[in-house]
Amino acid sequence: MGGAASHVTRRVALAGGALVVALASVGAWALAYPQSSLTGTLVRAVADCAVVVCIGLAVVPTLDDDRYRGELMERATAPLSAAGAVWLVAELARLIVAAAQAAAIPVTGLGLQTTLDFALHTAVGRAGLLDVAAAATLCAVVIAAPRTAPLNLVAFGLAAVGLMARLITGHFFDSGLGSLALAVHSLAAGLWCGALTGLVLTVDHRGRWARVLPRFSQLSLWCVLALLVGGTVGALDRLESPAELYVSGYGRLLSAKIAVAAVLVLMGWRNRTIWLPAAQTHRTTAVVSRTRSLVELAVMAVALALAAGLAVTG
Repeated sequence: MGGAASHVTRRVALAGGALVVALASVGAWALAYPQSSLTGTLVRAVADCAVVVCIGLAVVPTLDDDRYRGELMERATAPLSAAGAVWLVAELARLIVAAAQAAAIPVTGLGLQTTLDFALHTAVGRAGLLDVAAAATLCAVVIAAPRTAPLNLVAFGLAAVGLMARLITGHFFDSGLGSLALAVHSLAAGLWCGALTGLVLTVDHRGRWARVLPRFSQLSLWCVLALLVGGTVGALDRLESPAELYVSGYGRLLSAKIAVAAVLVLMGWRNRTIWLPAAQTHRTTAVVSRTRSLVELAVMAVALALAAGLAVTG
């Protein structure tokens, strides 16, 4: 009964997460209008969320003790396969949408040759192909190969490559400092959000929460520091004046993302001081731990959708 209830809870959580991402993507598009594309924002948000989940599910076994890591790796296999499949489909959709936008035609009018020309002969297209290749390889590795620590590391590497590939082009392409800051910021965000997602999808009893939560807390602390430093440097490199924070669509999105990040930092501090000690001493149930995680993940999903909006806003 407990396992069945847990599966139902996860399905409801996934449906709720999809709704949050969709609504946040619409909000991101509205903030940047008319500089942004709703379709581009939504597809990018789905792709970003999927690759972040892949990163988290590859990392989460390392948060448990050695004797339990194999079990956690097995529990992560099914959701990792599903997340990889969603990532692959989203990357293909993102490539098609980008090709249509570059050709200034509707997606329905896009031909195969135009798509191939865009994918092979533009920097954005080649970066998209790298993302598609990384997602396809991850799916093949997870489905066909036995789950071992080295293969899990390969899965993490593929997801990280996919996350970084989309940074090859864009606002920071001509800035070495901006590119490095954005890479640090993105990988830190992916680890933080992804690891928490991985815990929700694989941990279902109080004893395991007591073991993994302290390690997640340490990981998240370093991720938050890297995220804040990378994000600050990137924003200073990208913005020409403080007025852009409310005058331009990009600036309004960045202001909203900063506000959401502040909420997440506050939630993280509260969880570190209240939830963590209670979980370590078995004074909180698995249901409470999962509920706290889901609330934080909902805010993280908004942040990821806003980041997707920033990526597609001119």
